[in-house]
Amino acid sequence: MTTVLESLNTALHRAMQADERIYILGEDILDPYGGAFKITRGLSAAFPGRVLTTPISEAAILGLASGMALRGLRPVAEVMFGDFVTLMADQLINHAAKFRWMYNDQVRVPLVLRLPMGGRRGYGPTHSQSLEKLFLGAPGLRVVAPSTLGDPAQMLEDAILRDDDPLLFVEHKILYTRSLLTAADLSDWRVSQTAGAFPVFSLLPVGGESAALTIATYGYNFEIARAAAQELLYEDEIFSEIVVFSQLSPFELDPLFESLRRTGRLLTFEEGTQTLGWGAEVAARAAEALPGVKIRRLGALDFPIGNSKSLEDEILPSQEKLTAAARQLALR
Repeated sequence: MTTVLESLNTALHRAMQADERIYILGEDILDPYGGAFKITRGLSAAFPGRVLTTPISEAAILGLASGMALRGLRPVAEVMFGDFVTLMADQLINHAAKFRWMYNDQVRVPLVLRLPMGGRRGYGPTHSQSLEKLFLGAPGLRVVAPSTLGDPAQMLEDAILRDDDPLLFVEHKILYTRSLLTAADLSDWRVSQTAGAFPVFSLLPVGGESAALTIATYGYNFEIARAAAQELLYEDEIFSEIVVFSQLSPFELDPLFESLRRTGRLLTFEEGTQTLGWGAEVAARAAEALPGVKIRRLGALDFPIGNSKSLEDEILPSQEKLTAAARQLALR
């Protein structure tokens, strides 16, 4: 079984083999270490001179990558922990995302920023956050998050080789050791996906039963949503549809609206803090497009993530919290 880690590592090898303009840069990414989560393992040995280890300065990493992109290269920058993307915010929002517009489309910035995000590993308040919501809606930035559905390797290759604008590739740390799902794993679902590099996946009950609600989510959160949907089915005979997004911004919501026309109920699920999050925007757009739809949101509590497991578990959303929210929504 191929893991998400192996898939992403393979994608980087294939992309670098395909295009000599691709450079990888970040902290501690050279062999034999291969980065904090080993996604870059083997790259510096295979492509010496094109894998660049950097000082501990996230702003410098993104500034250098932006300059490389402007000069015709296709850099891939790794942040050791996604929390540190805040140190890159100026370079991302006020520079990389705007150069194309400031210079009348005469330049492009084909830059991919890889961001290991998320908690559940006990890393504490500054190494466990899901901060992607800070960049949603920033003009000129695309935000993408792989899951165990589809082909994360192809998604990363498309981001590196074919997208000419800056892109944030959000990788939940728990996903790295997860195996990609096969048709056998998804035998209880009818799975469809939209066309394009960063598809939306729709999962419907295999028997065609009428679902009581739609769960909208992305990334690792899908693992929890799938388990919660199975629990709801077996324990309560509540059928759910799940809509899993690969691209978080700009929004592509038609598959979600199609599901909501059948269910009439929306439950958004994310690991980032709930206030002003991804789910809030999805919920607002659903309410505007489909008046009368019943909505609930579930995300992390509005606290820094605790160091102890008990505190972390209390703050982050869980399968138990998701099933409870789904039961309440289904009865409304």
